[in-house]
Amino acid sequence: MPTLLITGAGRGIGLEFARQYAADGWQVIATARGPSRATALQQMAAAQPTLRLEALEVTDPTSIQALAQRLKGQPLDLLINNAGIYSGTGAKQDASQTLGTLDGDAWLRVLQTNSVAPLLVTQALLDNLRLGATRTIVMISSMMGSIARTPGGTYAYRTSKAALNMAMRCLAMDLRNENFTVASFHPGWVKTDMGGSGADITPQQSVTGLRQQIASLTPRDSGSFLGYDGAKWAW
Repeated sequence: MPTLLITGAGRGIGLEFARQYAADGWQVIATARGPSRATALQQMAAAQPTLRLEALEVTDPTSIQALAQRLKGQPLDLLINNAGIYSGTGAKQDASQTLGTLDGDAWLRVLQTNSVAPLLVTQALLDNLRLGATRTIVMISSMMGSIARTPGGTYAYRTSKAALNMAMRCLAMDLRNENFTVASFHPGWVKTDMGGSGADITPQQSVTGLRQQIASLTPRDSGSFLGYDGAKWAW
């Protein structure tokens, strides 16, 4: 039975990843900042014996290391770094990301969560991935991290995803001789708390497409920036 770990599985795309992979027979380790507060994830775990809940605050090095210790010796075939935030202030209409009212502290919180944390989580779980069969690492990025296609604005979120893509490329190069596959994905504009009700697609549609693309990855694709529909995105 293949095994994957998903960060940020309490809601949205992460929750749908957990649902689909568990239904498909995978052993799923679903992490959330507060599993006891993730009601939908708790209900899913009660119904799916192959779904395991773990606490993880991705911006807390102590929490990351504690998770790695609990999973010591556990093979992982797939790691999906999904946890992320849009705003360092928690606001959907976010003046902290607008030129003229930029907020450095809020910007740093977005960078810490979206750019630094995925690499620290990956680093802590590399030994688990080396024990796995497929050695696949996925970063949930965004089209908003494309430098070539940006219309401007939304400074913190856009720069955090651009930085994540560069970190992913570095990771792909560093692991190229170990048969790893590392890729970033734009999940589409998804109807979640972050994407809003006016977005284009549902979490189910996004994750169905993402799973198809992840399943088709090979080490030759390592370092790629792709869409949930297979499109190649410009850096």
